[in-house]
Amino acid sequence: MSDWIIYGIGFVAQILFSSRLVVQWITSEKHKKVITPTIFWVLSLVASFLLFIYGYLRNDFAIMLGQTLTYFIYIRNLQLQKQWKLIHWSIRTLLYLIPTLIVIYYFNNNVIDKDLLFKNEAIPLWLLWLGIVSQVVFTLRFVYQWIYSEYKKVSSLPMGFWLLSLAGSILILIYAIYRMDPVLFVGHLLGSIIYIRNLILLYRTNDRDI
Repeated sequence: MSDWIIYGIGFVAQILFSSRLVVQWITSEKHKKVITPTIFWVLSLVASFLLFIYGYLRNDFAIMLGQTLTYFIYIRNLQLQKQWKLIHWSIRTLLYLIPTLIVIYYFNNNVIDKDLLFKNEAIPLWLLWLGIVSQVVFTLRFVYQWIYSEYKKVSSLPMGFWLLSLAGSILILIYAIYRMDPVLFVGHLLGSIIYIRNLILLYRTNDRDI
């Protein structure tokens, strides 16, 4: 497949990821506190799906891992907001099945696929581990958010989410520079700015509540 098509898929995914943050940012600025609209989770789910495909086409295990870990958390947040069942059942089925089938195919196709993921000459072992650690840290934000939301019985984005977002995003930026990946670099550069702004909004909100 052409590199232009592969990068195109990646940039569309990052545009959607950035759009969710911009929408969330504008909504939060309007209300003077951090708000999580439903469209945030819808865009997250679609973008995660596309970025998973991008990671697959780039033979980048770190990207695939990161999206796999958060994909179903996005679905759970839509369920918490009672929006998941509003999506047509056929689309819900596809969103469940396609990433799962890709993983099954990739690891059962042949040994060459596994070598491309874990012994890729374009990604030395130290860089692979940097990517994995970066994605794990970045993903922990949604694990934290999921546990927090389940406890509160409402979908929300607490302070810990934005702190982990910023830390993970900075690590992924470093990975993107070494990996020479414009998709990751552009996406996380913009993301870092918005994470900082949300931390400022939360800090000001907490100050007013004291």
